[in-house]
Amino acid sequence: MSDRSDRGGRTGRHVFEYALLRVVPRVERGECVNAGVLVYCRHEAFVGAGTHLDASRLLALDPHVDLAGVRAALRAVEGVCAGGEAAGQAAGDDAGRRFRWLIAPRSTIVQPGPVHTGLTADPAAEVRRLLDLLVR
Repeated sequence: MSDRSDRGGRTGRHVFEYALLRVVPRVERGECVNAGVLVYCRHEAFVGAGTHLDASRLLALDPHVDLAGVRAALRAVEGVCAGGEAAGQAAGDDAGRRFRWLIAPRSTIVQPGPVHTGLTADPAAEVRRLLDLLVR
């Protein structure tokens, strides 16, 4: 009987989940700019975020967008992922709980997209790979 749980088997790869962070400056228009990625790997107890805000693209959608506010929101997401003091009230939560909190829908400018899955041997490298592939 084979065990197909999140143990990685012979490949050393483990299941991970990820979601894009999108900046939606004007909800009524439905336009967005990808600005980050969240990655969670249960096996490694890892949650991480990478962000990159292309201000010129965002300003093309809304010249009046609060860039400082968007940057602060993205930094806050990174802080929650990092844990410790930077995570605020989520500091004592495990990685999975912090990830689930971050992907919960909110009615803010910075919104998480749908959750996707994959396999990885290095969740931190996956953050960088997905950021380059989907955001930059």
